Amino acid sequence: MRDETHGPAEGSALSVQERNSAPWDARGVAGLGPGARGERVYAALDLGTNNCRLLIARPTPRNFRVVDAFSRIVRLGEGVASSGRLCDAAMDRAVAALEVCAAKIEARGVSRARIIATEACRAAANGAEFCARVTERTGLILDVVDRRTEAGLAAAGCAPLVDPTCEGAILFDIGGGSTEVVWLGRRASGDDGPPRARIRSWVSLPVGVVSLAERHGGVKVSRELFEAMVGEVTAMLDGVRQSWGVRPPGRMHLLGTSGTVTTVAGIHLGLARYDRTRVDGAWLHAQDINCVVDRLMGMSFEERVSNPCIGAQRADLVLAGCAIMEAIRETFPTDRLRVADRGLREGMLVQLMRADGAWRRHRADCAREPQA
Repeated sequence: MRDETHGPAEGSALSVQERNSAPWDARGVAGLGPGARGERVYAALDLGTNNCRLLIARPTPRNFRVVDAFSRIVRLGEGVASSGRLCDAAMDRAVAALEVCAAKIEARGVSRARIIATEACRAAANGAEFCARVTERTGLILDVVDRRTEAGLAAAGCAPLVDPTCEGAILFDIGGGSTEVVWLGRRASGDDGPPRARIRSWVSLPVGVVSLAERHGGVKVSRELFEAMVGEVTAMLDGVRQSWGVRPPGRMHLLGTSGTVTTVAGIHLGLARYDRTRVDGAWLHAQDINCVVDRLMGMSFEERVSNPCIGAQRADLVLAGCAIMEAIRETFPTDRLRVADRGLREGMLVQLMRADGAWRRHRADCAREPQA
């Protein structure tokens, strides 16, 4: 996997990649200085087909600590599958969210950032026009990444959740307009930060919760309609497991990162309010997932809206997401699925901090500390 985050040391000329992903200060120069108290502060922004998400963090000795975050459903990809263009209302919603992100990045004194857009901007004929508008309004420069990069970032973010007793995991990231499925090898501890897991193979499917729900409908979903969605995605995965040569399921587990997976976990856990600390890293068995999907199929749209783990903004998308997840489960049958409330943003932070030598500096600082 090509690492696109490596850049020059402070004070040297910036690469094109850094200029396309770093925040800009008032002088038009990408910020590379330290944040508050002399500590470097990093930001990762992911503008997807459905969500706009930001994480701002500082490195710790082996990982990082989040100091600010933002997430808003913007549905940037609304209608793109049928029209081929980003609509005005969706662009307005996204720009409003990005203005909030830009203010947070400036307020936190971010020293290095990665700012990406994914499937909606890749697919839309007016994606470049939208990116130019974002820069004009917010000063942020969106890097429209390809699917390979997207898969690699998801893997970097989720690798710590691969069971070290297994030979690997099948990671899947269900987005609004695409779904990445990645075969990860055995987890390995990294000397420079969180654990890693090598990508053995990957595939990106041109389907996500927004595009699938728009094609089939997400408000009233019958069993027949649900099975039709599952069948559509299963056809896209036809032959993948055989071509990859994935080993028997007992040696692997699934690892899911998406609003769909975290919603299913929250419902299974009976949460009255979503709690990331209980969801991230949770294990679900096949029967647990089956029971939740059956419950969702039995709910009316209004009941899905009123569920605290779903809400109005996901009520018409959750069953499309479950259909994608079901197709993946049928393709890679295994009894265990680990839930990840993490993904691209965490992957960007890990790559930025590694490239910047953040954890090497921590080790060097510890070595210089006087012994008691």
